[in-house]
Amino acid sequence: MPLLKYEQIAESLRTRIADGEFAPGDLLPSGRDLSEQWSVSRATVVKAMDVLRNDGLVVSRQGTGFAVTEAPVARPAGQRRAGSSRAADGAPYRRLGVPDRAVPPQYVIDALGLDPGEEALRRVRLLLLDDGSPHTLVTAWFPPSIADACPRLSHKGAISEGTTHYVRRETGRSPVEGTDVTTVRHATADEARHLGVERSAAVAVVLHVASDRDRRALVCEEGVTPSHLYERVDNYPMA
Repeated sequence: MPLLKYEQIAESLRTRIADGEFAPGDLLPSGRDLSEQWSVSRATVVKAMDVLRNDGLVVSRQGTGFAVTEAPVARPAGQRRAGSSRAADGAPYRRLGVPDRAVPPQYVIDALGLDPGEEALRRVRLLLLDDGSPHTLVTAWFPPSIADACPRLSHKGAISEGTTHYVRRETGRSPVEGTDVTTVRHATADEARHLGVERSAAVAVVLHVASDRDRRALVCEEGVTPSHLYERVDNYPMA
């Protein structure tokens, strides 16, 4: 299905930001300029900016327009329902280490459909609370088919457009189904160190798998949160 005009504008700006034409803090072209360039109404441009703002890619600046976000945010593992947004659900984070390739735990091998002993690309981030203290440790595993096609996943720096959009641009594959499994266990030594809790502390673990239309896994994320910081609220109708 072809993209609507506002989606085309959003994708064009997303690509220009990803390619470095607009750096963090830079102002994007004005609404009037974009309206003239794309021969659309200002309302259409506003819809395009709303898409980018919901993705946490731009922020509104009173009286000047929209600027590229200077402090990107990331989301915890799971709860990626349609209609959710990185801006609303995300939090500041710190990248830990350098992305590397390793043989993941067996449950990740099973989730990604890897062969025994096959390596996957690992990216680790620590989501932070407003005061800068740790909230959730997230380890993302990408299968070789994704990692090989998306070289920026191997770089330490943030992917400003978000990994989902980047993977889609590079591979044409988008998540259409997510599976979240939540369990509770004790923290490992590494988890306790990063999260600033006791080794015996209880943690909530969310294992999130995003799959494309062919049910091929795009990524498996494991989010580990200290029990005293974990809360899940579901609102739903009851007949």
